[in-house]
Amino acid sequence: MSKTYKMTIAGCERELPLCAVNPKMDIAAFIMFGDVEITEKTAEALLKVCPEHDIVITAEAKGIPLGYEMARQGNREYVVARKGLKVYMPDPVSVEVESITTLGVQKLYLGRDEADRLKGRRVLIVDDVISTGESLRALEKLVEAAGGNIVGKAAVLAEGDAAERDDIIFLEKLPLFFH
Repeated sequence: MSKTYKMTIAGCERELPLCAVNPKMDIAAFIMFGDVEITEKTAEALLKVCPEHDIVITAEAKGIPLGYEMARQGNREYVVARKGLKVYMPDPVSVEVESITTLGVQKLYLGRDEADRLKGRRVLIVDDVISTGESLRALEKLVEAAGGNIVGKAAVLAEGDAAERDDIIFLEKLPLFFH
């Protein structure tokens, strides 16, 4: 089996490295960090197919470039759900999340100021890749706890079974690699 998976995303051809998540399965690692071209082009492509929204939310860390760029090109506003509680986050809202790419249970946090920015507004949830949907569910819970109205859930790639979901918007399907 090849050690990379070649695909075209928003007109950008990339070779994604294959990484083992367990002895029987690999995933193709899609990393937007440092890739300005793919960040700009995927944000532009997603904005064309996403519903109208007032604010974007994403989870730390891999979704940050996409969330920022979609806000820059679109509504000009975004918040980041943090993986750790910071001293500048008074009265935080938090939820637990398990991810295929991170070992163990994590928490996502919004400070009261960020949560208040979501209240009563049309919120678009964005991430780089949706796989199991756990990060997505955690972001949904945060938005609901903050009183925001989720108008859409979007990602650059839908991995494995996530590509069969009808409640998410995505640009390309990303297969899982079984051996």
